[in-house]
Amino acid sequence: MSLPDLIEICPSTEAPRAAITVPGSKSLTNRALVLASLAEGEINLRGALWSEDTQVMVECLQTLGYMVNVAPDPAEPCNRTISVYGMGGKVPRGGTEENPMELFVGNAGTAARFLSAMVCLGEGAYRLSGVPRMHERPQAALFQALRELGYRVESPNDKLPVIIHGGGRRFEKARVSIGESSQFASALLLCAVQGGWKVEVTGENAEESPYVAMTLELREAFPNGGGNFQIEPDASSGSYFWGANQLLSPGSKNLFVNHWPDSGWQIDAEFPRFLPLPKIISRRQDLGDSIMTAIVLAPFAGYPVTFTNLGRLRVQECERVQALRTELTKCGAKVREIGDNLEVEASELHGAEIETYNDHRMAMCFAILGLKVAGIKLKNPACVKKTFPNFFQKLGEPGPRGIGARILDGRTGRPLIRTELFAE
Repeated sequence: MSLPDLIEICPSTEAPRAAITVPGSKSLTNRALVLASLAEGEINLRGALWSEDTQVMVECLQTLGYMVNVAPDPAEPCNRTISVYGMGGKVPRGGTEENPMELFVGNAGTAARFLSAMVCLGEGAYRLSGVPRMHERPQAALFQALRELGYRVESPNDKLPVIIHGGGRRFEKARVSIGESSQFASALLLCAVQGGWKVEVTGENAEESPYVAMTLELREAFPNGGGNFQIEPDASSGSYFWGANQLLSPGSKNLFVNHWPDSGWQIDAEFPRFLPLPKIISRRQDLGDSIMTAIVLAPFAGYPVTFTNLGRLRVQECERVQALRTELTKCGAKVREIGDNLEVEASELHGAEIETYNDHRMAMCFAILGLKVAGIKLKNPACVKKTFPNFFQKLGEPGPRGIGARILDGRTGRPLIRTELFAE
């Protein structure tokens, strides 16, 4: 049994009391998978996220020829212990120029960018492709940096699909801009030690970019000679439950997230500090993807809230700035889009049928809104499988492990049972 193509979230009649466990960080899991593959010996990644994006990365590593074993995690159904047998910086040989090795990355930006850099350390030809939306997402700054390092990168429009010809270690320098995505720099930095590369990061907020900092700090802390490594819970995924608490019982601690990360690696671990919402929040300086959660909460703030520096949201799983404005307006919110900023006024909201744009974060943001606003229906809710397959189970499960929300088939009104709430 699987999620229907349209579901309705029913408002909660009372403030739930719950302690939610969320799966591991996608950003940390996919970075750790690359570092483990380039390390020496066996590394066990504990608490690793098991979702569409990380499954894509594991499958690509296995296609390359790495031994990667996956075992259940008893503490969280959407986590795994992933054992990777590193080859000491070696990347298995790809295909020929006429018949390159095929690596399918789906719509996983981390897999697309990190693997593009990683296969340069191998020999032979590798072809990376994904879903149509992934073929629209930017890659040019990364591809240009790889060419500066001396690698042959063939893409007529500097996007996927791409054929990359490995060349092994190259003791060269490259500059990379993170104006469009910090993943470009992270891709190079994850492989720089094994590749012999010197990488200069430029562009918007280059020195302060929290995702670049995450990569550098993870690289420093990683057990490159083998051993165990614990993946933190995903702070972006946790933001939905902190947001739900703010909607249903503001100022309380009725609803919280277990094992909240305090390493400083994830910028979205700051999310609880932004509740209640301040009058201005920046995507560049304050929050990462969890700023989308804050935007959906903004009509209830009681005063106008301005969200700034949202440009990067435009080139992710969907055009998120436009999508948020469109769907919130559909619910009755007063939203203005001015450049890369959104201004949201205090508004009376009503139900609507929400287009999720096959974007997991759009689906989860508006699901939380449905806990407060009657009549919120979500199209294609199964898109949450990208990072949080059991999200709707957490929403529907009774306390103290879930919120206890009633979730209905959006076409028939039939209440959905637990087994129907898993996204696959």
